[in-house]
Amino acid sequence: MRRASAAVALGCGIAGAAAFLAAAYFAREVVVPKAQRSEDLEILRVFRDADETLMVELPASARTTAPGRYSIWFSNGTGHACIGEIVSTDAGAGTVARRVERVDSGDLGTAKAGIWSGYVYPTPHPLGLPYSDIEIPIENGIAPAWKFISKDAGDASTWAIHIHGLGGSKAGALRGVPVADRLGYTSLVVSFRNDRDAPASRDGRYHLGQSEWRDVEAAVSYAVGQGARQIVLFGWSLGASIALQLAASSEFRDLISRIVLNAPVIDWNSTLMANARSSMLPGWVARLGLQMLGSSGTRWITGLDAPLSFHTLDFLARADELSVPILVIHNEGDRSTPFAISREFVTRRPELATLFTFPSAEHTQEWNSDPDGWDAAVENWLRNGPPWSAAVTP
Repeated sequence: MRRASAAVALGCGIAGAAAFLAAAYFAREVVVPKAQRSEDLEILRVFRDADETLMVELPASARTTAPGRYSIWFSNGTGHACIGEIVSTDAGAGTVARRVERVDSGDLGTAKAGIWSGYVYPTPHPLGLPYSDIEIPIENGIAPAWKFISKDAGDASTWAIHIHGLGGSKAGALRGVPVADRLGYTSLVVSFRNDRDAPASRDGRYHLGQSEWRDVEAAVSYAVGQGARQIVLFGWSLGASIALQLAASSEFRDLISRIVLNAPVIDWNSTLMANARSSMLPGWVARLGLQMLGSSGTRWITGLDAPLSFHTLDFLARADELSVPILVIHNEGDRSTPFAISREFVTRRPELATLFTFPSAEHTQEWNSDPDGWDAAVENWLRNGPPWSAAVTP
């Protein structure tokens, strides 16, 4: 009997230790910056068709057969090509041929593999818009940004701040610049701590917007110093969470007149639990991981300078603190940020928030699935949505 009891106790101890390690791994996966993704997309062939148009042949998948415009990074991130419409598919061979719209860098013809991406613009150059490199002083150094002054400057006192997502770079937010340019806005495409463009934080950890928003607030401060009197925020994924933090807490919140959120993280707790479920991680293990992120006592595991406050990061709960017109753009198939949260957010504040949906195969690729439709919808909302006076100080 004692042997049996000891075996049970040992088994429980091993299971408990395994669960603890799994929770710790989950917690660190959330906040530790990742290395660049591996080049897991095979490039089967690069060729020219009868019209001498450059084409690329790829294995057919949900990603590579999605309509719209995308890109391929190759040669360890030094090469980049913009990929356009599908020209042909071969069901028997399981392949798809797509038009190559541009090769921005590298030799696509010699590439054997790459990374499928929504970053159609790796730098501002392909946009064909005048811009300058600027530096934004932040708490831990200098954050580089791109500044675009509209040629049409119809509303020079309105500035758009474009905020990228988790694990990305400021290039990911370039997709929103053409709309802002057509509206006459000056655009700032910003970086923030731990995104490989701006300096790392002291702990080198993501804070899911809890501290990053202050770097973006510094960019807003720069804009105000340059004459901005109205601020429009474009936030992508984590950038949306940062935009909401600014609208609720920034000293400049009175100047924020519109917010465009693309595939937004509105509630980090629900979002991370959904990601855990999709990864087949038991819910109680994921909850333990979130408790580690929110506790001072487990900073030795997470590496965080300060624990995360999931209440602060929950704008479903904080929806009543917002008073700025908000456009939410999302797709129902998003596997990273649950669409249901966006829908619930809009339901809670229908007088402020509007929901647009776009088909997409991947997170934050609503624009990619229908660039013209995305641009038209956002431009129309910014021109004809709720009046500027709808923005009231909280």
